Amino acid sequence: MRSDLIAGLSVAGLMLPEAVAYAQIAGLPPQSAIFAGIAGCLGYALVGHSRFAILSPTSSSATILAATLASMPGTIATRAVFATALVGMIGMLFLLAAVLRLGAFTGFISRPVLRGFAFGLAITIIIRQLPILVGTPVHEPNIFRLGAALVASAPHWRPASVGIGCLALAILLLIRRYPVVPGAFLVLAAGVMASWFFDLPQQGVATVGAIDTALPWPRWPLLDRAQFTLLLQFTLPLGMILFAESWGTIRALALRHGDRVDATRELGALGIANLASALVQGMPVGAGFSAGAASEAAGAATRATGVMAAVGLAMLIAFGTPLIAWLPQPVLAAVVIAALAHALDPAPLVRLWRLGRDHYIALAATIGVLVLGVLNGMLVAIALSLAALIHRLATPRVVRLGRLGDSHDYVDVARHVDAVAPSDLAIWRPTEPLFFANAERMLAFVAKNAIGDPASRRLIISLEESFDLDSTALDALIEFDGLMRANHISVQLARVHDKVRDLLLAVKETDLPSRSSYSVDDAVTALRQRPSHAEKIS
Repeated sequence: MRSDLIAGLSVAGLMLPEAVAYAQIAGLPPQSAIFAGIAGCLGYALVGHSRFAILSPTSSSATILAATLASMPGTIATRAVFATALVGMIGMLFLLAAVLRLGAFTGFISRPVLRGFAFGLAITIIIRQLPILVGTPVHEPNIFRLGAALVASAPHWRPASVGIGCLALAILLLIRRYPVVPGAFLVLAAGVMASWFFDLPQQGVATVGAIDTALPWPRWPLLDRAQFTLLLQFTLPLGMILFAESWGTIRALALRHGDRVDATRELGALGIANLASALVQGMPVGAGFSAGAASEAAGAATRATGVMAAVGLAMLIAFGTPLIAWLPQPVLAAVVIAALAHALDPAPLVRLWRLGRDHYIALAATIGVLVLGVLNGMLVAIALSLAALIHRLATPRVVRLGRLGDSHDYVDVARHVDAVAPSDLAIWRPTEPLFFANAERMLAFVAKNAIGDPASRRLIISLEESFDLDSTALDALIEFDGLMRANHISVQLARVHDKVRDLLLAVKETDLPSRSSYSVDDAVTALRQRPSHAEKIS
């Protein structure tokens, strides 16, 4: 509990500046994001499983929410009503997805995608904090244009903002060496004192300003049909981006520490958290990467960290509102940047390059997030991951097996120099499961080699990689057996799984079930005991 208390206070110090910043992005009052963070953390603690997840407004969801509200007519108060309705609809969407157990589809998001996603998202959030750090209002949807505009605005940077922001960032990075110290909280307190003592607002340093702490009475906004239909169009995209960012954060942090998380359960937790946010007329909430990284860096041990963070944030606005008004925004930006600094470690991506596996997928995820944004970048990386899977399955190798000494083990003769291929028969094994996209090509390769080898009239196909067969692969296997029979070659199947055996038994036009063995060694013995087609003819 001590670790969770320290981590919770540290995260609360980060949630406050993020809430203020994201509310500004969405064009809503700061309390909409602050109340959403409190309700989101408490709601997630009821069902969620991640010890690092902090459910609060995120930069991506704030950006999408801003675009949504911009298309809705009315004043700021009216847009707040629309935001509440949208958050409630998103919560119900997540709960419906959890009931339908759609979390299983997250298995198609590979670990390299998550690692690249996390790296790109950390870069994106840090770059978007830099205009606040230097005190220059630069707004660009694309981070490359944002970086260029930021450099071009260098003559207009405010020295006081740059100085206090860089000093806060240096202190935060130094305090990171001592995890037991709530660095973010201490730096925020020091920022308030410096702002009041030196009267930083008079020197051009932007501060948070007054925050309305009156908790709104829970109510469901009344919308007409046209308004509801318009909001419904934005529900699915915003829900997708929230889940993509949240699941990417939750799973990436879980993988880093060997924790187990269930996607369906997290969908339900996201639904409850967003419904809780809607009750307090808050913004959409998700597991943002910056808050999750801060929770991890502060040493969170259990889900109680989120509860502690919610309580800490509530105490900050309940008792420290007059002081929070003095809080310099460059200090807030420094807190966000420091929380994400360790996420810029390229070691996981370098490891993939060293292994020579999936490195281009991780790189595509990073570039996709940077160039296309969070949602589109994630979708591109997932599509690339699926394309790589399909390419690997559709273009497998077929290897010839040989026996290791006097053992019963048969291995690839091309990789094991001490393996000896039998002289009187050929044993072939596809390296991937047979299915409609590769069965005919793989079996044609085996047939070409078998027909071209007149010395061997016996052939074994090992199906150890094929746990099941679709109808195309089944037909290709039967046609292959017929071709071999026409060329007087005896065929035996090895390592036949039960589902494949059941499927072969259901086919009446073949006797392959009687020529199926559970092991390669059994198949060799059975084939040698049975006369070949050539021997039968003679």
